Amino acid sequence: MKSFSFTFLPALLMFAVFFSGCSGEAEKVTEKPTPVHIESDDECHVCGMAVTRFPGPKGEVITEKEQAVHKFCSTRDMFAWVLQPENVMRKHTLYVHDMSQTEWASPDDAALIDAREAFYVVGSERKGAMGQTLASFSTESAAQDFMMEYGGEVIQYDAITLEHLNTEMPMGDMHGDMER
Repeated sequence: MKSFSFTFLPALLMFAVFFSGCSGEAEKVTEKPTPVHIESDDECHVCGMAVTRFPGPKGEVITEKEQAVHKFCSTRDMFAWVLQPENVMRKHTLYVHDMSQTEWASPDDAALIDAREAFYVVGSERKGAMGQTLASFSTESAAQDFMMEYGGEVIQYDAITLEHLNTEMPMGDMHGDMER
């Protein structure tokens, strides 16, 4: 009987180790939070302006740990916040409007897409809440079409820097440019 238990003991130990590796924290999967509707009285997390009062794509950040929702009157303001040193390495959930699926004057929240997967047109002639803004699109071809009509340059999320916000996009008239 001793030889029987010593023969199967290593196999039982390997089996136990295999299953213990499959049972714990490693398989903890967190779902990406869904976008939150932008209400008419929401204020921009950066500048305090009414988010829905201005044309162009908006931004939304759901913080990684607290799941707090920050809304932005423009993609420009969202990136100004996201690119700050204290935020840039965090895995916040980010949403922007897909401008190929909604009106520029009043973006529909049904068109919110993952900002990290979007394509952006920087430096176009279209205005948002803070003057020029980053026009956001779910496909590169939609961004290219927009660029052909309104100018600018198509870039992806990882290529956006504070320089795009500061040098290529001078501040516009924050009270004009409304296309309602």
